[in-house]
Amino acid sequence: MSEIDLGDLVRPSVICFGEALVDRLGPIGGGSKFQDGTSEDCLGGAPANVACGLSRLGVPVAFCGRLGNDGIGNDFKRVFGDRGIDLRGLQEDSQRPSRVVLVRRDINSERFFEGFAGENPLGFADQAIELAQLKKIWPFLANEAKWLLIGTISLASIPSAESLLWCLTQAEEQGIKIALDVNWRPTFWNADSSPDSGPTPTTLELIKPVLNRVSFLKLSKEEALWFFNCHDPVEISQSLSTAPDVVITDGANPIHWFIAKMKGEINPLAPQKIIDTTGAGDAFTAGILQQFLFSSSLEYSFQEVLSMVRFAAACGAIVCSGAGAIAPQPTEVEVELFLN
Repeated sequence: MSEIDLGDLVRPSVICFGEALVDRLGPIGGGSKFQDGTSEDCLGGAPANVACGLSRLGVPVAFCGRLGNDGIGNDFKRVFGDRGIDLRGLQEDSQRPSRVVLVRRDINSERFFEGFAGENPLGFADQAIELAQLKKIWPFLANEAKWLLIGTISLASIPSAESLLWCLTQAEEQGIKIALDVNWRPTFWNADSSPDSGPTPTTLELIKPVLNRVSFLKLSKEEALWFFNCHDPVEISQSLSTAPDVVITDGANPIHWFIAKMKGEINPLAPQKIIDTTGAGDAFTAGILQQFLFSSSLEYSFQEVLSMVRFAAACGAIVCSGAGAIAPQPTEVEVELFLN
């Protein structure tokens, strides 16, 4: 990245740390056809998606990650720049490419991760987030940050895991809350693993300590069963040392939540037509973090929490109406129009 004036940018309220990559979407119901002109490349990666979603919702946000010095990296820099995202934490890798993930879609537009394109002996750029670079820029990013948003994929490689764990320690010392979307993707840990397999005991040992450091935890029902052997958000919250707020999604089934010591559920909202479900969960995460940041309440009522979750669910629903995770993301006005 070129030199940026460290004093001129708006201080981010949220720092999103982790992967930015391309989702190569196969045709709906078309199996694993990625090379015949029927696939579509969309910018993605959960932390990058959340950063873009937050910016659309009016939240000052920074992205910390690493991209290749390639066309994908240039595309991301352009989109991030258009969204007004703080890129002082974005690293550029001249040796490793940006990652391309192959995503198969079934007849109902549900997605399945099939592996990667563009393999390199050194791996992908997002696996090599450098701690030394991160340490130089962190004080400028964290000055007014309220949240650090992370996933688990960065833990799958040693350099990025080291950087992530350092960020967690800094956030804890500075009173920055940590939000975690589990976003379990087995192929990122082992390219030969089945796309629907759960974490191994070794992987659980790496991820579980991080779960005990968060203030907000989002996971799917399947992930809840893998990591906690239950899908009750109250039980999950009480099992963790920080007693975080917890949201559990389950596709088209009700969303269950435990926020501000209150438990509830809500049916997912849906657009008139579902085009692609990629990034819906990330849009939800962006929506709920925006609500946490913009709320003026010191103590929430049940109705306030329900309204916050509905807002986040609407963000997810709107994203399903278009292709890819970033392009369809709504503004706050668009969410309110959708809800009304």
